[in-house]
Formats: sequence, structure tokens, C-alpha cells
Amino acid sequence: MGLFTRLKQVIEADLHDLIDQKEQKNPMAMLNHYLRQCEQEVEKVKKLVERHYTLKNQYEREWHEAKKMAEKRNHQAAVAQEAGADDLYQFASTEQHQYKERAQRLAQLKEQAEKELEQLEQKYEQMKHKLKDMHVKKLELMGRENTARAHYRMNKVLDGEKYSEKANSRFEEMERYLDELERKVMTRYYENTIDTKIAQLEKELKNRETVSNE
Repeated sequence: MGLFTRLKQVIEADLHDLIDQKEQKNPMAMLNHYLRQCEQEVEKVKKLVERHYTLKNQYEREWHEAKKMAEKRNHQAAVAQEAGADDLYQFASTEQHQYKERAQRLAQLKEQAEKELEQLEQKYEQMKHKLKDMHVKKLELMGRENTARAHYRMNKVLDGEKYSEKANSRFEEMERYLDELERKVMTRYYENTIDTKIAQLEKELKNRETVSNE
């Protein structure tokens, strides 16, 4: 086995593992991806049905034209035969036969195309209904998923002891933080005002000594 072949297989295997992991982690995303693929397939079928419809119309136009020309050459052959114009009669008769055979073949193709188109349209309608049903199912799953997530989160708040303990610990942590912040503020306040307060106290003590000495 060549190096590049082995490398390709390893990359493909890793890619498949990643896709499997993603599908397990986010199944809704994979469902959306699958639905987009289905929509693309339905759109492709729609174009094929439209193309078959165009072909049926072309068969019908060609059939009308061949039938019209066969009738025209048949009339011309009759006129030429009555007039004794053998060359024109032979030419008109030959072409009348060719147009008649062509018209018969086109009639068969037209009939076959009509039957095939009817079958294709029926299956196309089934595909559209199936796709619509899948979208409805997707909405149902989205509703169930949303309800489950909402209940899960509400239950964590209302009934979960761990969640409550975590919330309480956050409150306690905030209270400790505020206490420490208040302590720092008061410490800074005392540091900034201690000199002024001590000077005021010394002045008051000195005044008391002066009054007492008198």
C-alpha cells in the first residue's frame, strides 16, 4: 500500500470519527444537514420532472407537425395521381409514408412520456409530502428538546442541591469580598485622617491643661 493511499485512509477515518462525535454532541445540527440534502434531492427531481414535461410537449408538437404533413402529402399524392403526374405522385406518396410512420412513432413516444410523466409527478408529490412530514417531525423534536432543556435548567435551580450550594457559596464569597472591601476602605480612611485627629486631640488636651492650671 502506497504512502499517499494510507494517508488518505487515515484522514478519512479521522474525518468519520469527527462526524460521529459531532452527531452525538449535536444531533439537531446533523438532522438539519440531512434535511438540507433531502431538499436538494427534491429540487433535482423537480427539475427532471420539468424537463420530462418539456420533452412531452416537444413530442406532441412534432407529432402534430408529422401528422399534418402526412395528410398534406396524402392529398398531394391524390392530386398528382389524378393528374397523371407519376413523378410527383411517387414523391408525395413516399413522403406521406415517411411522415405517417414518424407520426405513429411520435404518438407512441408521446403516450409513453405522458405515462412516465404521470408516474414522476406522483412520486414527486410523495417526495414533497415526505419532506414536509420530516420538517413537521423536526419541529416536534425541537419542541421536545426545548421543553427538556427548560425543565432541566429549572430543576437545577429548584431542586438541585449542588446548584443551590454553588449559589450559596457565591453569595458567601460576595459577602466576604464586601467585608474585605469595607475593611480596606475604613483602613484607608483612618490612614488619611489619623494625623488630623491626633493633632486635634493634642490641642484639646493642651487646652484642658491650660484651664486646669488657671
